[in-house]
Amino acid sequence: MTTTRQIVLASRPTGHVSADNFRLEEVAVPVIVDGQVLIRNHYLSLDPYMRGRMEDSKSYAEPQAIGTVMIGGTVGEIVDSKNPKFAVGDKVVGGSGWAEMTVSDGQMLRKVDTTHIPLSAYLGSVGMPGMTAWFGLTQIMQPKAAETIVV
Repeated sequence: MTTTRQIVLASRPTGHVSADNFRLEEVAVPVIVDGQVLIRNHYLSLDPYMRGRMEDSKSYAEPQAIGTVMIGGTVGEIVDSKNPKFAVGDKVVGGSGWAEMTVSDGQMLRKVDTTHIPLSAYLGSVGMPGMTAWFGLTQIMQPKAAETIVV
């Protein structure tokens, strides 16, 4: 049996997050069925919203359940596919969480081209943080000539 590793939320943090709030698990590599893909995640994004999801309180998103794989944006590569939209070797962006390998039905995956842009950039400058900055600047701030912007 081949195994893979994942990190789950073991407890809700009180104050600062610590390693004690997480648990590393070794699990069997998932077997895919028709319509699914198996992804080997290469990078994950650590974003501020994750801290809020660790709380058991009302917010814009549901709290992360204890004992589940930590949420988070990921980029990786398809290593097995039974989904006609994806081929082995495709690079994808998704929300697979803190796991080396995950299964997806493909609905929340987006293929990306790594010819000129490194895979990791899809979690940064050309990913959610970059898009947030771009929309904030061009759609909300809408800077005018002679204005100074400090980042």
